[in-house]
Parts: sequence; C-alpha cells; structure tokens
Amino acid sequence: MSNNLKDGLDRRDFIIASIATVGAPAALAANAGAANAQDAATPSPVSGTAYTGDVIHGKKVISALDINDLEPGRKHLLYFKGVQMPTGQHWYVSVIVAKGARPGKRAVLVSGVHGDEMSSVHTVQTVINQLDPAEMSGTVMAVTDVSGPAMEAMQRRWPNSGRGIDLIDMNRVWPGNENGATATSRHAGLLFNRLLRPNADVAIDFHTGTTGFDVSAFNIASMDVPEIKAMVELYPIGQIFDNHTYPGVLHNAFIDAGIPSFCPEIGAARVLDLEMISLFVEGTMNVLKHHGILAGPMGRTSKDVGVFVGNSAVPILATEGGFVEQLVKLNDKVEPGQKVAIQRNSFGEVVAEYTSSVAGQVAGLRSDVTSEPGIPLAFILYHKAAPDGAESYPE
Repeated sequence: MSNNLKDGLDRRDFIIASIATVGAPAALAANAGAANAQDAATPSPVSGTAYTGDVIHGKKVISALDINDLEPGRKHLLYFKGVQMPTGQHWYVSVIVAKGARPGKRAVLVSGVHGDEMSSVHTVQTVINQLDPAEMSGTVMAVTDVSGPAMEAMQRRWPNSGRGIDLIDMNRVWPGNENGATATSRHAGLLFNRLLRPNADVAIDFHTGTTGFDVSAFNIASMDVPEIKAMVELYPIGQIFDNHTYPGVLHNAFIDAGIPSFCPEIGAARVLDLEMISLFVEGTMNVLKHHGILAGPMGRTSKDVGVFVGNSAVPILATEGGFVEQLVKLNDKVEPGQKVAIQRNSFGEVVAEYTSSVAGQVAGLRSDVTSEPGIPLAFILYHKAAPDGAESYPE
C-alpha cells in the first residue's frame, strides 16, 4: 500500500448521518454490519484454486481462486460456491477471468451487489466481451451476480429468512465475515476473502440508482487518493462525487485492503441504458489501458466532457404524501432557492413545493410519481468548502 493510499484511509473515520435514504433503522444496520465485519478474524491466506468437483452447465465450480493457476491467453468461465440457502443448497456466483498471454496488473470488475441494477451488469459483460486475452498483459476478472437472491427477485436487497421479513443491503456488510450472523455477511466474507481480494491490484464496483430513484452518470471516489483519482478521471462522464461515503460498501473494503477502488453509478435501476453504458465501457477500457493491461490509444476522458466534481450531495426530502412533478432533469444546474419539484394531493391541490438549498447539479431524481413523507425526491451534487464526511448519496 502506498503512503498516499494509507493517508486517504486515515481520514475516513466519520459518523453516518441518519438522513435521506439511510434513515435510523438502516443507519443502525449499516453500523452493525460494519462492526460485524471489523470483528471478523482475519482468515488464513487462500493457497491455490480449490475446485469442488462439481460442474454446472459445463462450468467448473470453485470455492477459492488463485488466477495464477489458470492458463494464460484465454478466458475462463467458472462458478464460485457462495453461502448456503435455507434448503442447504448454495448460491453460485458467475466468474469470468480473461487472463492475458503476458503477466501484468490484475483488475477486478464487480456488479450485481444490488439485485435491481441491470446496467451495471451489462457494462461489465460488455467490457469482458471486448477483451482478447491473447493480446493482453495481466488479468481482468469479472463477477456479474454477487447478490443472487436479490437478483432473482429484481430487488435491491438480499432477503434474510432467519428474521422474518428482513431485507439486507449487501453493500453495507463488506468485507463480510465468513462466520457472521447473517447469510449476507457470510456470503460477502467468502467472496472477499477467497475470490475478490486475493486476485485484485485494482477494483471497480459498478452500480446504478435504485428502483424508483434514477441517477445521472457519475463516479463515487476518494479523490484524495492519487491512484484512484487517476482512474476516475478517465471516464467521459459529467459528474464525480468526491466522497468517502459509508463504511461497509465494497469499494471501501477494497481500499481498506490496500487496493485502489471506486464506484461508478450508471443511471436507472431495472433497465439497460445503452447510451450511458457505452460511456462507462469506454472509461473502463481507458482504465485497463492506464494499467497496461490493454494496449492502444485512450478514448475520451473527463477532460472532454467538462466534468463537475462535488464533494457533498444534499437530499431534498418529501414533507407530504402525494403525487410529485419534477421541474428539473438529471445533470441540470440549480441555484439556491430554485424550485425543483411540486407535489399534489389526490384532488390535484398543491400541497408542497421543493427548492434547492445549494448551488450544484442534479445527480438523482425520484422516478416513482407518488411519495410518502421523508422519501428523497432529489439529490443535488455540490461542493462544500469543508465536508465532514457525514453524507448520504444516491447509491
């Protein structure tokens, strides 16, 4: 780990503000998950690739991976054996390894941590499909369906059967705990210890907005870490959220392990935004070229699109129930006092008007028309002179 990366980590201690999408129950769950992860004993280093002997749809099943064991110059399709279901069967995670003909850096691309985020999956699939291992130096490993039960239900959170109706946000429990109190924590621990961390020099964790809330094309990144800043600026997208965000998110678990990482956000949940996906594919290919995994000229970068960098995101929360009409669009510039939304009751009467408290750009908007009090209607990305780290964000 470089001194710069370590310095960035030392400044990341903060208390999560229980606002916006977090809320008090979710904030407590996030804190509990982080504590659970911190209490986990450091597992013994994985030694070699462990094949279970099973084959699913012609693909070998592994319970641990060392990419040094794989044949160079080709792609390998595997299943990783994750946590058990209540029936005793296992959740399996799809793993694609494009191992170059020559040695080099190891990049890990992750999607499917939230089960309703389809553009993130398609982005990773598109990148891996464009790679020719015979022309590569180093390795790209893609994992496309981390949270299997959430993806099966096309929902954000992992359903936990042990506590009745309980949905766990898997992106609040990393690096997990192989002996943790929930299946989600154990699944994260298995993946992080036996698949992700041992095979990564750099890592990118792809996301989208959540169901009912759309986001613009932006990257969440710790821009005070030079290795991360260099990668994030290679994307031809209009916004960067320079913020350390929450404990327990996957890209922060990578950083804590000394692996530079960040989080792209690719529009709306449940759909494929092909135009936006193409921007993140171009940026990711730039990152692979930056690390010498691929050869060739760089594509467009943030310099070509006039990127806006903000270090805070203020939520605009509904104060009433009713039907919401948005008056702004994603990426719009807003000024303090500018009206961004109005809300009507079932009689069509205006019951609330919402304004921005800051000057910035719209990074997220509620796409569902109805809203209860307390639900985020918009997120405004802006620059705060002295951010305290206690921020929410539309992840």
